[in-house]
Amino acid sequence: MKLYTTGILIGCLLLLGGSLKAQSQEERIINELRTDSAARTRFVTRSTLYGIGYANVYDTYLSPQEYTGIDFRLSRESMRMTGIMKGNVSRQSFFQSNFSYTHNRVDNNNTISGLVNWNYGLHYNFQVTSNLKLLAGSMIDLNGGFIYNLRNSNNPASARAYINLDASGMAIWNFKIKRYPITLRYQVNAPVVGAMFSPHYGQSYYEIFTLGNSGGVIKMTSLHNQPSLRQMLTCDFPVLTAKMRIAYLWDVQQSRINGLRTHIYANAFMIGFVKELYLLRPKNK
Repeated sequence: MKLYTTGILIGCLLLLGGSLKAQSQEERIINELRTDSAARTRFVTRSTLYGIGYANVYDTYLSPQEYTGIDFRLSRESMRMTGIMKGNVSRQSFFQSNFSYTHNRVDNNNTISGLVNWNYGLHYNFQVTSNLKLLAGSMIDLNGGFIYNLRNSNNPASARAYINLDASGMAIWNFKIKRYPITLRYQVNAPVVGAMFSPHYGQSYYEIFTLGNSGGVIKMTSLHNQPSLRQMLTCDFPVLTAKMRIAYLWDVQQSRINGLRTHIYANAFMIGFVKELYLLRPKNK
């Protein structure tokens, strides 16, 4: 029995050692590609994350009460360098969707809400040290979704639709614990200017879309009437031949438009996988 246990331990150590060696070789190749100015524009990092967390939903079009409950999230992200400004600008595409089921304080009513968000942005990369980068740029931020109140008979649902131009910043830190590579990243996005669809207080969607009383339902937004913020902290680390990512997302979306106040606050923990791809040059036809 002791020999059997010892054999298992030795096998695990050999597997771990081989995995670390393979990761070291792969990391060296990846670093060479990233530092090659001709090749790094074809190096793409993609991730898929799944998460669960807490949501606080408030919409005075439906109810004067806050609703709290559970939030489910899915996100997909793609990042790569471009040839803009001597190859110092990176491109980011970030998609996320969330679905939440919430209840009011006295627990006699519930809401269902969902939101789809897509960001596309460009960031200038400042290489502070060999393993620390700071990024600054802007993003197009598209959002669409709904909030449905299960007990309302009149105006049971509220639509969410808005577009923003966000200011965006990132910090990316690569380091090692002994020989184990880890990447930490912090990102923050804040809307600066945009446009939002919102009915007036007491106005039904029947009036807007059937009777044509749509005046003033599209409003310009900025920091004064849409003070919102998205923050994400991620940690990438290898597990055998795969690279995993864990993340914490703090999402604050709020507005004060047409006599209505809304907010959706969410905290979510997410986990998933990261893929690093090298795009081959297309064949000449």
